[in-house]
Amino acid sequence: MHPRTSVIDQPRHEGLRIAGEVLRRERTLDVRYPWTGEVVATVPLASVEDVKRAFRTAHDYRPTLTRHERYRILMRAGELIAQRRAEIARQITLESGLCIKDTLYEVGRASDVLLFAAQQALVDDGQCFSCDLTHNGQQRRVYTMREPLRGVISAITPFNHPLNQVAHKVAPAVATNNRMVLKPSEKTPLSALLLADVLYEAGLPPPMLSVITGDPREIADEMLTNEHAELVTFTGGVAVGKYIASRAVYKRQVLELGGNDPLIVMDDADIDRAADLAAGGSYKNSGQRCTAVKRILVHKAIAADFTQALLERTRRWRHGDPLDPTVDMGTVIDAQAAALFEHRVQQAVAQGARLLHSNQRSGASYGPTLLDRVHPAMELVLQETFGPVSPVIAFDDVEQAIGLVNATAFGLSSGVCTNRLDDVMRFVQALEVGSVNVWEVPGYRLEVTPFGGIKDSGLGYKEGVQEACRSFTHVKTYSLPW
Repeated sequence: MHPRTSVIDQPRHEGLRIAGEVLRRERTLDVRYPWTGEVVATVPLASVEDVKRAFRTAHDYRPTLTRHERYRILMRAGELIAQRRAEIARQITLESGLCIKDTLYEVGRASDVLLFAAQQALVDDGQCFSCDLTHNGQQRRVYTMREPLRGVISAITPFNHPLNQVAHKVAPAVATNNRMVLKPSEKTPLSALLLADVLYEAGLPPPMLSVITGDPREIADEMLTNEHAELVTFTGGVAVGKYIASRAVYKRQVLELGGNDPLIVMDDADIDRAADLAAGGSYKNSGQRCTAVKRILVHKAIAADFTQALLERTRRWRHGDPLDPTVDMGTVIDAQAAALFEHRVQQAVAQGARLLHSNQRSGASYGPTLLDRVHPAMELVLQETFGPVSPVIAFDDVEQAIGLVNATAFGLSSGVCTNRLDDVMRFVQALEVGSVNVWEVPGYRLEVTPFGGIKDSGLGYKEGVQEACRSFTHVKTYSLPW
């Protein structure tokens, strides 16, 4: 059992951020440290009227920031985040249970998002088309320009990256002169409130961003159906994403949903290098990433040697107190999640899989877990198992590997370990996913590059700073006779 030593003097009491005004409410929600279960903060349970007020306030405000002003605000916010890296990382750990190694990395990524968005604010996003390209043409030119949305962006973010996922919504909105009402996960709301305060300090006009905390069962529908919401951007689970799609009728939707991402290890792969990728891809961030390695497909010719190499790394992966700087993995988000992983692994073992390491839990603490002899029809790998579990599946050849990858409902990302260019190109062409990373984990990306999936992983619209800026704008054309 892990210790119950207190990590705080007393819980913080946060308020809503509606147009920069800090509002407290009698009804509150406890934010707990998953490692000990202690309350680290309380946040308001917003009412439907609070949500309506936030949208009205945002809608009535018309941003006038120049590109340079947006650039300066985002640059300053990125600098402030970087300067407070250790403090912010500790806060993320306390609300999420992620180890301090992971949260320090996350703060760095969030700072990058703000800096990339600052640069994007300076990009001239217009195009020019000559009109004399056919015999029916004229001596004219058509020009395009991008404008902010007329309505408000409604953003809903998950628990697994409490700061970075919020930054990926907010920073492109600022870069494009949009207004946003944001509802972070009720499990990890503190980072969103912090980011709002940082942006206000950096000079963002408060009506451009409001942060609503509360119970999604009470306020989520208003986030989706409010008359002033023009676009809904959501990152999270498939079931909620499909509910949003059914409720947010005739509103633009950017849905980044789940993943069941494979790491494919071919018979020519360097086994140690591939095992390093498999361990990091499976266990970093406690396995709680839509792009975490959730299935490890290994050519049968090297399956035994690869599995032994991965077992050695799994045994070395330090799991424990999230605030211990030597620990490689903290907790998962809560005890219910840990119990689900334990159940799925037990079920797989009962169906013939072999447990090689762990499947041990205590509260929200769940150890890095390795299995082999996994069958693709097992629930463990057929569904998204959003935790630190490494299931190894053996395959015979390239075509069988492609079939296994494409057999699930998800299509987010993938990693491939091979040096044969013909196999690489076959995977790139045939895998039904949004990304193929050669000699990298499925989660590899830059904060500015396009990111997203197909099938149950999303509608095909991409996130990443550049694509989000496009999603958050209208294209207007005009033509001139010269």
